[in-house]
Amino acid sequence: MSSSVPGPVNSSRRGRRSSTMGGMPLNDMPWWRWRTNVRSALHMLSDPGFHRSVWLAGQEGYGDVTDAVYRLVEDTWLDSWSAEKYVGAIFRDSGEAQLVDVAVLRVLRILHQVGPDAPVSAYLEHPGWPEAVRAAREAHVRLATADGDDPDVPPRSLDVLRILTRA
Repeated sequence: MSSSVPGPVNSSRRGRRSSTMGGMPLNDMPWWRWRTNVRSALHMLSDPGFHRSVWLAGQEGYGDVTDAVYRLVEDTWLDSWSAEKYVGAIFRDSGEAQLVDVAVLRVLRILHQVGPDAPVSAYLEHPGWPEAVRAAREAHVRLATADGDDPDVPPRSLDVLRILTRA
């Protein structure tokens, strides 16, 4: 992966905006699909009610903790370097990047201690989980608000996420 962050999106591409999250164009950031995946992961990781009613209950369509962590780091490599690298591409400013970094580090620490194949309850019972949830919530609220979304609506299913990020 290149170490340079792309510049602003070519203005001729901006006319193709059709999807929105809230009232703001979904693709106003150059790497908006990655932002959407990061936001989805943070949203799920930040919602204790969702953890109980969906993950612990084994509800289909939302993945599990490991799936959320994978969405958080798969394209971005946030498990290898700072979100600061993506300011202007995925994240709007250093404040967003710093909050995402804190959330990623806290969640990954637990993932490494518990293991990626652990049951959901092992994550939720981990002593560091409440702090990881709090960090994910801070990052989620900041990103959702910046995108013009209500941070308190329930997380979207993975099917809806696929539709949102379709080319």
